[in-house]
Amino acid sequence: MQRLAQFDVSRQFLTRRGKVAAQVTFGITCGAAMIGLRALFDLWAPISGPFALIYPAILLATLYGHWRAGVTAFIVTFLWAWIFVLPERYSIFFADPTDGPRVLLNAVCALVVLFFAEGFRRAAHITVEQIREAADRRLTLLAEMEHRTKNNFALVASLLEIHKRRLNRPELDGPIDDAVGRVRTFADAYSDLAGERYEDGDVAMKPYLDHLLDRIEKAALPANVSVYREIEALLLPRETAVAIGLYVNEAIANCAKYAFPDAQPGTVAVFFHVRDGSWHLTVEDDGAGLDAAAGASGGLGSKLMEAFASQAGASHRAGPVLGGFRTELRVSEEELA
Repeated sequence: MQRLAQFDVSRQFLTRRGKVAAQVTFGITCGAAMIGLRALFDLWAPISGPFALIYPAILLATLYGHWRAGVTAFIVTFLWAWIFVLPERYSIFFADPTDGPRVLLNAVCALVVLFFAEGFRRAAHITVEQIREAADRRLTLLAEMEHRTKNNFALVASLLEIHKRRLNRPELDGPIDDAVGRVRTFADAYSDLAGERYEDGDVAMKPYLDHLLDRIEKAALPANVSVYREIEALLLPRETAVAIGLYVNEAIANCAKYAFPDAQPGTVAVFFHVRDGSWHLTVEDDGAGLDAAAGASGGLGSKLMEAFASQAGASHRAGPVLGGFRTELRVSEEELA
């Protein structure tokens, strides 16, 4: 219905002459279609309601072919009804003296329909264009804000590294490096969105998470750890998508830090499942299990994951499982089938 509301027979033509020709042709087509329907109707009730089908023909011609199509349909259908339907047939004269005022009244009513149909078409077109322009402006501003956010995070990370070199205190190197890594994680989450434009401001989660995991696997995981993924397609608001991306980053960072000590090989599995419009994210490793739980719980990482879960409007769970450790992000407490 939305596409039908925006249909315009002359939109594909670039020249004014082409547009006018398309509109007039569409008006003739609507008039001819009305005449065909009227001919079928005459098999059941001849001569009755000679002008009844003219109004929808003019309305459709005007809505989808501009006023020129409406005027063309008006001329075609009225001349046909006047000459071929009303008595006397095949004549411009009336057998009944009341037919003249009746034709004039129907003509005025049809022109009123044409006038308001053209007004509605123009108002709808202007409204759609205003909405589209406003949406484009919002997308441009949002892209600019995300670009600035990414740059600000990168600037903070650079400042932390500069202060680390100036302080020259080895006991602070670990916490500062950890802070730098997390700030760069935030920058990367916005950077992954910067090069993409999504319809209605929503993010397609499958390509977004696939790209994010490819980057993490290449840059943040040791060679002994691989990533397995099962990601289903879903559109989510940008704020939710960023929160999920940050959550995945933090969960995998914890896996890399705690789950595979002494270069132990292993796998991190990421599942993003969709059921009945709800989604369920799971990050699971086959590593140290309880050791990972001890390292990941109660610290900054755990608090960040709770914050990301809150931003995504979801609940966060984390705990050891048989042969590893699992973190989950859900939109509800119910298990998805």
